Amino acid sequence: MTLAAMTWVISIVLCAVFIIVSIKMREKAGNSFFHFAIAGGTLPFFLVLFTDIATIMGVGNFVGHAAKGYEIGYANIPFVVGEQGAKILFALLFAGFAGRFTYITIAELMNDLLVRDRVSRAIIGILTASIMIAWIGGQGKGLGDLFAVFTGANPVPIIIFFSAVFILYTCIGGIYSVVWTELIQGGMIIAIALFFYYQVFAKVDFSLATLQARLEDVGAGHLAQMNLSLVEVLTLFVTGCFGILAAQVYWQRCFAAKDGRTASRAMFYSGIVAIVFTVLTTLVGLVAKVQNPGLEASQAMPWMIMNQMSAFSTLLLFTLVFVAAISSAASLLHSASVIIVNDLIRPFVPHKADRELVSYARLLVILVGIFSVTAALWADSIIGLFSLAYTMAGGGVIPVLLVGLLWKRQRSQAFAMGMQNSRLSPWGARIGLISGSVCSLTLGILWGVLVSAAVAILLSLFLPGSRTDAAETRQG
Repeated sequence: MTLAAMTWVISIVLCAVFIIVSIKMREKAGNSFFHFAIAGGTLPFFLVLFTDIATIMGVGNFVGHAAKGYEIGYANIPFVVGEQGAKILFALLFAGFAGRFTYITIAELMNDLLVRDRVSRAIIGILTASIMIAWIGGQGKGLGDLFAVFTGANPVPIIIFFSAVFILYTCIGGIYSVVWTELIQGGMIIAIALFFYYQVFAKVDFSLATLQARLEDVGAGHLAQMNLSLVEVLTLFVTGCFGILAAQVYWQRCFAAKDGRTASRAMFYSGIVAIVFTVLTTLVGLVAKVQNPGLEASQAMPWMIMNQMSAFSTLLLFTLVFVAAISSAASLLHSASVIIVNDLIRPFVPHKADRELVSYARLLVILVGIFSVTAALWADSIIGLFSLAYTMAGGGVIPVLLVGLLWKRQRSQAFAMGMQNSRLSPWGARIGLISGSVCSLTLGILWGVLVSAAVAILLSLFLPGSRTDAAETRQG
């Protein structure tokens, strides 16, 4: 059997397994929107840990960051440290806090605890959904690029076919099918990735000095230099960090965990895995540069797999990237559809029956999936998709969140569900969110963060919320 044929066989078998798992979870997920979205807040540590790992280590981390390593070398590391280190920061500062509650989205949390404003909630929903949608597109694009190399096929129908698979099993089983399939996928990712890194770095004697010397030999020694200004490093770090802190998929895993300690531990350990693996993947791009300096950057990882590995290793590594892509895409697709139902529909039509909300969520899985496939076909690069969404959402949502959490009405009173305890006002939140996002896209995320926080504080001082705003009951 040829490599292309075996690639198709493995892919189809794995897809069948994932769909069977989702069918078994269909009834459980359909019990209520609360169960479809966060499993009723009951997930144990091992499920939260492996779903975090499988979600984090998507195709962007295995293909996109290798491409950036091939293209800009060490200069990609500040973004990696910000993006992946944010998971550890999230674990230490937010995961335990989020795990105390059974909200469904970060927008719902901010609405209930901080601002009590449906418009702000909808804006946060749009911004956080943009990250999820960009990531889904990135998984599809990376998987299509990889399949094109492995099988010689046109990537467009491949992107469409495998997008249909993860759309189907996410639609059927909700978060239950996502976390149980990711238990399998997360274990496979760890095992195969370690095997891959060992094989790649053996080519440069496991030595950064050897890698640098060989880069010099091919005229690419500048890639081993951190030729960035302090502002550039800080911008890359903040873009990755704040983008992750605004990512619904991680907040949702915390809300789904059975308690705060479970959420914090799982995110902390998965964050360590993510930062180590993603830095190593950037270095894989540099090893590819040494081996073949004439590639297109997007082909760095596929070329390494196809041309520097044995046939058995190639199949294993294809399985790694395939599983990483499909697991992340399913998680992100689920989160995006949940955001739209919970923050853009539910607050404005609060009397909808629970079964109707589940139906809306399943329909939106399909619609968002189709939209994301279109984005994947349009985008020039995987990381470009991520960075744009990170910048917009991170620069708007996180400053407003921090202002709201730190600027309490009653300093001695802990945050509790159903009780607002923040001086943040509706207009402060609305304009802070929008101005931060716009400034981040036009002037850079550092300016966006400053503008967002300043506007939120100033407008909250001059346009404080009314008693009606403060007393508004939590929607949903």
